[in-house]
Amino acid sequence: MKLANRVAIVTGAARGIGLACARRFAEDGAQVLLSDIDGAALAAAVALLAGEGHTVAGHVADVSQRADVEALVAAAVARFGRLDIMLNNAGIAQVKPFLTVTEADFDTVIGVNLKGAFFGVQVAAAAMIAGGRPGVIINMSSINSRMANPDVTTYAISKGGLNQVTGTAAVALAPHGIRVVGIGPGTIMTDMLKAGFMHDDASRRMILSRTPAGRCGEPHEVAAVAAFLASDDASYMTGQTVYPDGGRMILNYTVPVVE
Repeated sequence: MKLANRVAIVTGAARGIGLACARRFAEDGAQVLLSDIDGAALAAAVALLAGEGHTVAGHVADVSQRADVEALVAAAVARFGRLDIMLNNAGIAQVKPFLTVTEADFDTVIGVNLKGAFFGVQVAAAAMIAGGRPGVIINMSSINSRMANPDVTTYAISKGGLNQVTGTAAVALAPHGIRVVGIGPGTIMTDMLKAGFMHDDASRRMILSRTPAGRCGEPHEVAAVAAFLASDDASYMTGQTVYPDGGRMILNYTVPVVE
């Protein structure tokens, strides 16, 4: 129970990686406030984890709005007494050719993925400092933060910026005992992946041809990394982004797909 007696917030927690991280934090002993913009899906996720015996609650929030982020953090402190772990996981992706990206497209993705995470770091850190406790803030990045994929331009730009949020915040908050770290997943089997990227066999083969591990990752594998980073086992890590990606980022050529 490496996270026993700790309080965590997970944004974008109604499904996928966020839900897996919320479950893993709870399994490791944390009290968890799940947040999402989709109220119905959030309620189902909270009910699911509560039914498994975990101490969880839900709070609907649009992280692109600072007031919502402030209300979310306040809700965690009011419900559980403090905040120890903040996981800025909420994110969206648009698959769109570079030259067709509109101003509205740009603002929407940057608003959730970058601005939302920045305010998540800022507001969570203020609550941790006010509570007089050290804490851990985790930002969910992507391999696309360091790889150029023009089909997901706004997503890649937002995650590249998020890595800088992680680094600059880590330096700014170190004097307060707050660690700030990132996770950059590769191809993880989520609803977002299925809808936007792996929608047919040709897409599946292309993705796997660039993944030395020969398979997609699973949300629980990302959650295991999050649980490590949130724990004291990672006490000397800050400012870094870790990439659970099946070897994708070290590969500069394609590999055969094994059927």
